[in-house]
Amino acid sequence: MNSQAEPPAGAGLPAHERTYRALRDAVLFGALAPGEPVTIQGLTERLNTGMTPVREALRRLTAEGALQTLGNRRIMVPVLDAAAVEELTEARLALEPRLAARAATHADKVGIAALRAIDARLDRAIARGDVTGYLAENHAFHAHLNALAQAPILTSLVEGLWLRFGPSLRIVCGQVGTRNLPDLHKDLLTALETGDTEAASAAIAGDVAQGMDLIAQNL
Repeated sequence: MNSQAEPPAGAGLPAHERTYRALRDAVLFGALAPGEPVTIQGLTERLNTGMTPVREALRRLTAEGALQTLGNRRIMVPVLDAAAVEELTEARLALEPRLAARAATHADKVGIAALRAIDARLDRAIARGDVTGYLAENHAFHAHLNALAQAPILTSLVEGLWLRFGPSLRIVCGQVGTRNLPDLHKDLLTALETGDTEAASAAIAGDVAQGMDLIAQNL
């Protein structure tokens, strides 16, 4: 038996990259709510790091559209309006079904098994009403699916979109609960196992459309 402990997530990464990832997750999973102003000083205390790594993380996330600068050294997660949700929906529907189709072509048994394991954890989070767990596992499922597509440029574009709607999804989850959230992952998994590119694309298109419609209804 291997008695060595697992290294902590991000171990070995430079401080600026650890800080970026921590702040990125805070945005992605709604720990920073849309419209909630924060300061550089507040983030250094929250993330237990120095001002230079925080400034670099803010620069990157602002460039990615995940944050906006308000002045007076304040930063905020943007609040989505109906037009932004519509545009994000259009962008996701243009990219994510294509990634799913590619994944149906490239996925092997190991990759599909990993997706099934993530989906099982997602189901358990839904059953216990664990919003934080749902958000983390739902993102992990889609991120792993996109990795199977072997299309890093498309995947990078999609990751940027998730940063923009993720905080609003967190709010919706808090309003409607996990049991009322859309989930077409089982259809997607079946399509991957049979290599059906059209079914894989349709499953993710439906998943995206339902999820974004839920955000639009609860703005």
